[in-house]
Amino acid sequence: MLCLRNRLFPLLRATSLLPSPVHCPACGLFSTSTSTAILPAPFSLEDYLIASCGLAPAQAFDVSKKAFCNLSRESSKEISRSRLLSAANPDAIIALLAGAGLSRADIVAAVSADPLLLRASVKNIAPRLVALRDRVGLSTPQIAGFLLVGSLALRKGDVVPKLEFFISFYGSFEQVLVAAKKCKGLLTASLERVIKPNIALFRQWGVGEIARLCLEKPWVLTFNRERVKEVLLLAEELGVPTTSRMFRHAVAAVADISKEKVAAKLEFFKRTLCCSESEVLIAVSKMPKILGLSDENIGRKIEFLINEAAMEPQYIVERPVLLSYSLEKRLVPRHYVLKVLQEKGLLNSNMNFYTLSVIGEETFKSKFIDCHKDSVPGLAHAFAADRAGIVPSRV
Repeated sequence: MLCLRNRLFPLLRATSLLPSPVHCPACGLFSTSTSTAILPAPFSLEDYLIASCGLAPAQAFDVSKKAFCNLSRESSKEISRSRLLSAANPDAIIALLAGAGLSRADIVAAVSADPLLLRASVKNIAPRLVALRDRVGLSTPQIAGFLLVGSLALRKGDVVPKLEFFISFYGSFEQVLVAAKKCKGLLTASLERVIKPNIALFRQWGVGEIARLCLEKPWVLTFNRERVKEVLLLAEELGVPTTSRMFRHAVAAVADISKEKVAAKLEFFKRTLCCSESEVLIAVSKMPKILGLSDENIGRKIEFLINEAAMEPQYIVERPVLLSYSLEKRLVPRHYVLKVLQEKGLLNSNMNFYTLSVIGEETFKSKFIDCHKDSVPGLAHAFAADRAGIVPSRV
């Protein structure tokens, strides 16, 4: 730790070619009361990150810019106008993190993720770090991981109650990190006013596996109550019963899109597949996630399935799972294998492309590639090339 602290000796520069965000006059972080006053040399966060944290100049510039952007978004009541005028507070924060057992790499990663951690109050952060270890039971590596996604929450207040709740809700601390990484506001939203009422509303509507839904789309937990109701109503309007296992998937599908966009997507399906609205709703109720795909994505898949796989539009409507698969990674490569095996008379006549498409990856390789490695040399290589977007050589 002594070695680390010796390397964290502060660097102050009198001038800087690029004004550092933390000594920008507009931020009000140093006095400009009189035109004749002699100002102290402004502290440069950018220079500090290079000298004390070992960041490359380009990275230091980006992190410093992030600090300015984040600072401008925070309430002026929360901004300490003295903690970034010198290296004193940043040094103290880094020493605190080192004292908590974090490595130099951990500290650099934490500061890069949230540079405003350097202006946090040491007397506030210190007991909160201790609480992460003693009350939540986090190890040093887990604390380091938490700081990458939860530093803002740590700066704002006691994060322990939220962490304990989310660990219980999601099932593990690791799952909490996954959710928090997807939704930066998850750990700062109010438990009592926002998170818990939304979970209660999901339960009231009969949504199953709420934790899985909120791991896939954690931001739904931070929606206001009216927005959550809109999402639930929209999912119900798709014709998916609230008691169905698919209702969770329907909620996830419409969580990020408006009612108008859902209507436009249904109209696109009707027009492209030449089917009725009731048929489209049935298809969507079977595979809600297709609502989140772009028109271009869906259009290319439909074109391939009709023109290359010789499927009728009605056949596709009845099997919407086909539209959920990757065209490049699944549909095209498997269709190539199908054609090769058919040409060589190695495929059961009853086998069709739909069956080959829905089989799991390992089973597909075992049944249709590996078992033909002697009779069709090069098939595995051609399949891999096709998946990589490379036109395979003839086998």
